[in-house]
Amino acid sequence: MSRIIDISPRISPRIAVWPGDVPFSQRFALRIADGANIDLSAILTTVHLGAHADAPSHYVAGGPGIAERPLERYLGLCQVIYVRVPSGARVLPADLTAPVVAPRVLLATGSFPDPERWTPDFNSASPELIDHLADAGVVLIGIDTPSIDPQDSTALESHAAVARRDLAVLEGLVLQDVAPGTYTLVALPLSIEGADASPVRAVLLPSGSLTANP
Repeated sequence: MSRIIDISPRISPRIAVWPGDVPFSQRFALRIADGANIDLSAILTTVHLGAHADAPSHYVAGGPGIAERPLERYLGLCQVIYVRVPSGARVLPADLTAPVVAPRVLLATGSFPDPERWTPDFNSASPELIDHLADAGVVLIGIDTPSIDPQDSTALESHAAVARRDLAVLEGLVLQDVAPGTYTLVALPLSIEGADASPVRAVLLPSGSLTANP
């Protein structure tokens, strides 16, 4: 059986969300412990929760929602690349520690180590990096921080670059125990009509486990 590496944080009321966003909460309508025949619950949360896929509508007026994004972007060969840059810095092409050899690149910065504790000076991507990856044939960029832009950015330059190059985006990944190299990524977003993002259960499989999407 193929080894599955889970690169998604555990979802609970303790998980940190972007300052001002809607935190995760769960409410039970029925509980077996209270005498009901089933557990039945509902959740209230931001769609930018834990490991999640951004939709263009998140950063482009009139852009497509997450239900319209091609699923092929989120499934197939990927590459985990470790980068080490100062706190709060954007990752530049020169910071990549390996040549790009896969159409999906996940950046392991180590700058947001605890999903339950907000760390504002996390690393993010530079617009130059977005263009560099797109020129190398990359269709998806992922990162182990809450955003590909810094927390204090209002211009969202990297999101703008992603929109211009039509890349898919995964944020909030957990990569600290993943060795650099190539894998098969499975991180399908939910088909939520009109949503600007979707949580995903992102996992890595050994490279070559799926052959339909190189």
